[in-house]
Amino acid sequence: MDTLVGYVMLAAAACFVLGLHLMNHPATARAGNLLSAGAMGAAVLGAGVVIVRDATITATGWLVLVAGAATGSAAGFYAARSVRMTAMPQLVSLFNAVGGGAAALLAVSDLIGPGEALTVRVGVPAAVDIAIGAVTFTGSLLAAAKLQGMVSGAPVVFAGSRVVNAALGVTMLGAGAWLAVAPDSAVALALLAAAALAFGVTMVLPIGGADMPVVISLLNAFTGTAVAMAGFVLGETVLIIAGALVGASGGILTKLMADAMNRSIPNIIVGGFGTGADAPTAGAAGGPVRAVTADDVAIQLAYAAKVVVVPGYGLAAAQAQHEMAALADVLTAHGVEVTYAVHPVAGRMPGHMNVLLAEANVPYEQLLDMDEANPEFTRADVALVVGANDVTNPAARRPGNAISGMPILNVDHARTVVVIKRSMGHGYAGLDNELYTRPATGMYFADAKKGLAALAAAVRTFVS
Repeated sequence: MDTLVGYVMLAAAACFVLGLHLMNHPATARAGNLLSAGAMGAAVLGAGVVIVRDATITATGWLVLVAGAATGSAAGFYAARSVRMTAMPQLVSLFNAVGGGAAALLAVSDLIGPGEALTVRVGVPAAVDIAIGAVTFTGSLLAAAKLQGMVSGAPVVFAGSRVVNAALGVTMLGAGAWLAVAPDSAVALALLAAAALAFGVTMVLPIGGADMPVVISLLNAFTGTAVAMAGFVLGETVLIIAGALVGASGGILTKLMADAMNRSIPNIIVGGFGTGADAPTAGAAGGPVRAVTADDVAIQLAYAAKVVVVPGYGLAAAQAQHEMAALADVLTAHGVEVTYAVHPVAGRMPGHMNVLLAEANVPYEQLLDMDEANPEFTRADVALVVGANDVTNPAARRPGNAISGMPILNVDHARTVVVIKRSMGHGYAGLDNELYTRPATGMYFADAKKGLAALAAAVRTFVS
């Protein structure tokens, strides 16, 4: 039985690696997700077999275990079926909180439960696990609350906040070192857990909405690291492998997202960037704008040879991905070349736009990342910007503002630009978009869902 379970766990670990590899490309991401989920199911089943064989828990324990598994499964199934794409970042943050909290509780349980004498070998990974897991738990819950609007998305900074963060950090280090050398110390355990839980809150509070994609990636990396440390505490190789994969991939993604914003990770953690609002402003970048109608835009699209679509959070907020795909289908059938330019930090989480468009069955080969898309704008007749703001702002090319140096999509290099937006509101960075006042830019003021539907109908009329 030990050999059989060992092979199951080994196969599960191998499938985790393969599943992560398949997620490198949108065409195979679904298969990778299913493979990883199946592997996790097999690993859970293997653990259950060991519990039954060794009779390590009582009847009450079984009742709690089954009730917890049923409740978690039902909640996960309901969330996956009902949560909208606009709320997916909040759901991912909640998953991060659950993962980090569960990993921390595993270490706590191993430290306070009856068993063999504890040593530094257990104390060190347990201390790291509790510290990272607790930070992830409260930090992810607060990030989800910010994204949901339950807490202001703007940076929340109070007098002495940096001093508080520093004090909590020092407390975590001291308590962690104490717990590492004295794993049976209840005081060290309580002090570390309390400091880490508080630090999770104070770390995320000053981070603005513009940085949320990076924060979600970072907390995801924290979750994986905590799980890997729990694997060291329990001596479970499959936990170590799964956690290391999540931690490493989340860390790499965090670095890529920070690079896409031309900011360092420490600068993002310090916070204070972005208003977290999309409030209307009196004017845009100090000049007038040119408003256009659905018929105006439809004529441009119908007679274009190439159209590049730039999706943003406004597309997700309006749930307009299907209308966008329908418009693209009409243009493609008319012989227009349509591609999508996806910025790494478009939306509120990494890959938000890719998943959104995949839901509408947009062909994967039409989705271009920033480096692939930017050369295409120079030969585009129309750049159609749907709800994207900061990632298209030419102000990033000038020094002295909040987004200076941030790589952007070069939509202003297209022959003409059409921006679909409900108002002249600014993005999370709090800056007016200089793109809107350019002579070649037309502002089509409409809800993305209704506006795209009207465009599709108008284009069909001109085509026919």
